[in-house]
Amino acid sequence: MTRPMKIVIALDSFKECLPSAAANAAAARGVAAACPEAEVLCRGVSDGGEGWLDACRGALGGEWVTAQVHDPLMRPIQASYLVSGGIAILESARVCGLQLVAPSERDPLAASTYGLGELVADAWHRGYRQLLVGLGGSATSDAGRGMLRALEEHCPEVLAPGAPRLEVTLAADVSAPLCGPTGASLCYSPQKGASPQAAAKLERQTRRFAVDSAARLGFDRSCEPGAGAAGGLGYAFLQFFGATLRSGAGLLLDMLGFDGLLSGADWVITGEGASDAQTLMGKVPFRILERARRQGVRTALLAGRIADREALLQAGFDRVLCINPPELPAASALDPAVASGNIQQTVQQLFT
Repeated sequence: MTRPMKIVIALDSFKECLPSAAANAAAARGVAAACPEAEVLCRGVSDGGEGWLDACRGALGGEWVTAQVHDPLMRPIQASYLVSGGIAILESARVCGLQLVAPSERDPLAASTYGLGELVADAWHRGYRQLLVGLGGSATSDAGRGMLRALEEHCPEVLAPGAPRLEVTLAADVSAPLCGPTGASLCYSPQKGASPQAAAKLERQTRRFAVDSAARLGFDRSCEPGAGAAGGLGYAFLQFFGATLRSGAGLLLDMLGFDGLLSGADWVITGEGASDAQTLMGKVPFRILERARRQGVRTALLAGRIADREALLQAGFDRVLCINPPELPAASALDPAVASGNIQQTVQQLFT
């Protein structure tokens, strides 16, 4: 008797459209329509950006803590973080994320990481001395200056010499340095709404901040991989807290026991909002592909927009599938109901 297929579904969020869980559910409906007898395992995934907390809760459990903080434009909001096993797990996108700022309001010169500092202070006052911070998807490019200002105002002891050490692990898959053509300002701030003039001004401000910080502390971590993550938040944690940087996707897959999930699987379905050659630089789908190939599991990549298809196929993806018809307007493609339906239909066609 032929055993039913085993299919593992692990889609990253489709940014500004669908969270990981909703994308996974749509793919699972597509499998059910084509192969109702298949064994399907869904797991939420993230590289440290949007969806990091939900993915960590799926892997570790834990309890939510909510605090009154400020969004990137300093508007009051409530934001949550996760506590599990004595560790406070934070997601920068919850307080600094692009999804909190309308496209017409995006301005990295004005956007602040102050709210993340408020969350760090809240965790400190509750007695947490270990932080796991997901970085990514930010609307900010202030090199963490806003976060540090919030700590100075709400929790100055955390920055005081001789204070009990705050152990910080950063989860990110951005290897950019703080400054330069591949850094937080010149490379990434235009994606957040910065004009060329604004990006150049941010670069000057960021370089000055790094030079002043190095002179004050006696060392400089601005050139380390990941310093440019989340608009330079990586630098602030590296420079002022001696943080350790880990691959967000790799760390989460370890927490999920993903290698064990792949045992005996016939297919793994992964994906993201847009896939291109940068996917192969450590994004979630590529980290999943690496593990799937080690076990001989076929891997399908789904995305709302695809470029560099041949490079993706040559890297080892068995199928590279765009969920959107070529004629679909961009506004419609970002509609959650449309995207869910297109994911379901694409997966159904894959297994029909």
